[in-house]
Amino acid sequence: MNPRRVAEAVATLGLKHAVVTSVNRDDDNVGGAKVFAETIRQIRELIPDCRIEVLIPDFQGLEEPLKIVLEAQPDVLNHNTETVPRLYRAVRSGARYPAHSLLAGECQEILSRHGNEEWRDGRTGRVHDELIEVFRDLGGRGVDILTVGQYLRPSRDHLPITRFYTPEEFRELREEALRFGFRHVESGPMVRSSYHAHEQAESTCAPRVVT
Repeated sequence: MNPRRVAEAVATLGLKHAVVTSVNRDDDNVGGAKVFAETIRQIRELIPDCRIEVLIPDFQGLEEPLKIVLEAQPDVLNHNTETVPRLYRAVRSGARYPAHSLLAGECQEILSRHGNEEWRDGRTGRVHDELIEVFRDLGGRGVDILTVGQYLRPSRDHLPITRFYTPEEFRELREEALRFGFRHVESGPMVRSSYHAHEQAESTCAPRVVT
């Protein structure tokens, strides 16, 4: 990713809210963090009024790369939690819950943050309770925005879909999540990370922090 070219693309498109993420995330955590940080700086230089959201990896639980990103002062720090603790080793073998995925939540005094939970099991009652526990964890870390979506199997090499959930079930999950202090919750079958990101950020009225 070339930070300057990304910034120029954002300027050309006239974006008011830019979401910056990466494909290959864990080869070099510190190096990857520096690219995120430089991209933030380049966008700010060209389009000062653009709100910048970064969708980051967990950086394998390391504090240094997270600090590098935070020092560049993105407006929104976004990270995918993706599943409940019981399924973590099957879904995200390289990550650990909560040590890695809740690490960014410690920086809430500086930034707003998204969490993203995906339904990955058919045992409704048990999974419902487990999701509520994850929501409680995220809410307790001061997360502002939560997105909840239906898992879709990208390929035959990924976990199979055990059940599709109804819009009504997603609405009920949203009501449950709001009890834990989130300022905004998006919950629905088609919801993904940064779903309607601009509107979500506007709804929280999260100010840019300057230190």
